[in-house]
Amino acid sequence: MALSPKMLMTGEENLTTTRTHVKVLFLPFVLLLAVAFLGAFGAAQVGDSGDGYVRWAIIGVAVLVFLWFVFVPFLRWYLWTYTLTTQRIVEQKGILTRTGRVIPLSRINDVSFEKNLNDRILRCGTLVIRSASEEQGLLLRDIPRVEEFHRSVSDLVARAHRTSDEPI
Repeated sequence: MALSPKMLMTGEENLTTTRTHVKVLFLPFVLLLAVAFLGAFGAAQVGDSGDGYVRWAIIGVAVLVFLWFVFVPFLRWYLWTYTLTTQRIVEQKGILTRTGRVIPLSRINDVSFEKNLNDRILRCGTLVIRSASEEQGLLLRDIPRVEEFHRSVSDLVARAHRTSDEPI
């Protein structure tokens, strides 16, 4: 889900859009397997006892657990994006209520990344972006191929600072 064209400023282009690494979906995937197994096993064990109401209750609970602990985390992951454009970085998140944060490239002072052992194995990391404002920097956690994203942001920030320093 790239930044929609109606949100782009004049002369701005989408360069890349990313979301967090799929490793954040590992626990929901394990829960999906457990819910499917336990729901099917429980429904098969009770059979048609109680005119089938017990079976439908088990299936209903399994569906609710699936929706809350598997589907909602997947939807949250899918709808949380980081977009790099030629002029800014945009973070968008939320399912029903969308929120976002925008940092113009010309306001960024520092771009760094952090990777622990698991991140190195999975080829992801955390990008830390600090701007000229007094707010805490933007942490982009679990970014796939964080070095490439870091290099792109750093190049664009350097270009933005060069053009903003030129005399008018």
